[in-house]
Amino acid sequence: MKGEVAYLYAFDVANEIVTRNVSEILATKPVPFEIRTDHTYPKDVPLYRPLTVEVPATDVLLRGQAVRLIVRVYDVGVVSISARASFHADSLADILPFHRPILDDGRHLDQVVRQLCRDVFQSLVDSLIEASPPTDPEAYTVFCLTDVGAQMQASQWVASNERGVAELLSEAAPGMLSEMQIAEVLRVQKSYSTSDRVVIDWDAALVIDVTGYVDDVLYVLELANLQLEEYRMMDQRLDRYLDRAYDDLKNRRFGLFGRYTETLSRLRLFQVDVAKLNDEVTHITKFVGDWYLARVYLGTSERFHLNAWRHSVEDRLSELDKLYTVVNSDINNRRMFVLEVLIVILFAIDLLILAIK
Repeated sequence: MKGEVAYLYAFDVANEIVTRNVSEILATKPVPFEIRTDHTYPKDVPLYRPLTVEVPATDVLLRGQAVRLIVRVYDVGVVSISARASFHADSLADILPFHRPILDDGRHLDQVVRQLCRDVFQSLVDSLIEASPPTDPEAYTVFCLTDVGAQMQASQWVASNERGVAELLSEAAPGMLSEMQIAEVLRVQKSYSTSDRVVIDWDAALVIDVTGYVDDVLYVLELANLQLEEYRMMDQRLDRYLDRAYDDLKNRRFGLFGRYTETLSRLRLFQVDVAKLNDEVTHITKFVGDWYLARVYLGTSERFHLNAWRHSVEDRLSELDKLYTVVNSDINNRRMFVLEVLIVILFAIDLLILAIK
């Protein structure tokens, strides 16, 4: 069998990237990425096309094969890097070591990708809004088979190699997995024709297409992976922000005309920013007008628990809104009390002046 392994990395680098201002990425002119639409497809649905460059990397070798490094820039503030290397193998067990991509020069592929993202970050710095240097990415591994060495349908090949596929995607030792776990790993499968099959698990996926074209499915998996990264980052930011806000509220660090103004302003801006980003991330997959790719995306979304992440973000936004309401109400009550006291004092002064006269 032969094919390639694709490592997908999603880095959150900013709240937003103004892609229309990006003329070069690493001194290379980017081009909008387009997938081939071979399936049933409504022609009036616009495709989302991120800016894409392929970085020459002749010194990056994985098991003797050159690694293709492809960078895509998304306006939701994400830089996605895919590293792809071809392979030939006699069995699925031979592909298992690709889960840990140690390059021929001893470096881990992660090191190369992280440095590449830092370089991309520097080249995009003028187009980033509220930039944040890239840290830990969301990573996902995809094994793509374009020749399974047998004259049978893709679904039949998967059915006859269920244990091997499950062990490959789970990175498990031969014979270790139970029948129940094998069934769970193979639960999410999608297919369009007799020549293709996609098996989607939490940490890795298997894509079979004997026609040799797997870029469309890889793109859908990449989009779901970057959504997971964005939801994860939003969730962490909301946690930190709510902790600080709760601490301020608990310690009554809100004055009448001082610090509270800054705090409420931050609350409002942060709430708007997160709501906007949540909306953009949720709707970035509107491009999936291809019904087959839409099913692949829905299967991946289920595996990644994207709805659970989205609900978590929305719940925290709701808590943020409640906190804003509580703080604002508390400040207004204090102001009203102070104003009432001032009115009483002024009334008393007025009476005193009248009595003196």
